[in-house]
Parts: sequence; structure tokens; C-alpha cells
Amino acid sequence: MKVRFVKFFFGSLILLCCSFVHAQQITKFGVVDTAKVYNAYFRNSAPVRNYEKKKAEFQQEINKYTDELQKLQAKKADYEKSGNDSMALKTQAEITKKTDFLVEYTNAKNVELESMQKTLQGSDVFYNKLYDTLSKVAEAGGYSMILSLQQSNAILWYSNSVDVTEQVISELGK
Repeated sequence: MKVRFVKFFFGSLILLCCSFVHAQQITKFGVVDTAKVYNAYFRNSAPVRNYEKKKAEFQQEINKYTDELQKLQAKKADYEKSGNDSMALKTQAEITKKTDFLVEYTNAKNVELESMQKTLQGSDVFYNKLYDTLSKVAEAGGYSMILSLQQSNAILWYSNSVDVTEQVISELGK
């Protein structure tokens, strides 16, 4: 009877320990810096390169027009210095016309660039791929939840050990 009781006791103890270990399962959270992921993902993409190329082209044009205006300003100053008021007035009219054009051109190109940028940022393809990648990373890492660092008002504290941003960037690049 004593041996039976000892077997029962140890069996119950093992069962109790197993249930305790199971009950102590810790929920694992991860955080990701989605802005950093977005920048890393799109840094080398064709749409971003196209955007950057357009931006540089627009800036070159603006610089060209600005140089022309500076030359006209110098020309006007020379006319005023030499007392040629009629040519100074004519040059001022040209300066005003080119300045107005430059302002309109700059505004139009800024609108175009903003539109391109919004299109890049609103890419459903990116967000679908991000969701799939986050799902893979979370399942592989045993995470119960991945939180975005951009929603920082919802995160009071986190350990850097739960930041899976670099892993997400790596997986997106595959």
C-alpha cells in the first residue's frame, strides 16, 4: 500500500508540474518600426528611384531658372548704374515675368512630387507583403502579437529584444 501511495504521489506531482509549466506559458510580443521597414523596402525600388530622379530633374530646372534670374538682376543693376533707365525697366519686366513663371513652375512640380509620394506611401502591394512577412516572422519567432512603434501612445515600455524590425526588413528583401 505504501508503494502504491508513493507511485500515486509522484504521478500526481509530475502531472501537477506539467500542468503548472503549461499554465506558465508566457505570451511573446514583438515590436516593429514600420517607418524604418517602409524606407528600407522602398529605398532601392524602381518607383522610389523614379521619384528621386524626377525630384532631381525638377531641382535642376529650378536652379537653371534661378541662375537666369540672378543674371537678369545683375544686368538690371548694370543698366541702372550706367543710367539706362529704359533698359532697366525692360529688364525688370522680364525679371517679373520669369519670377512669376518660376513660382508657378515650382508649385506645379511640388504638387506632382507630392502626388508621386502619396502613391508610393499608399501602396497596397507593400502593405499586403508587409502583413504576410509579419505573419511569417511572428509564427517563426513564436510571437503572439507584433506592435507598431509608430503607435507609440499604445506602448509604454518595450525591451529591444522584442524589436523584429531588422528581421522583417531582411524577410521583405527575399
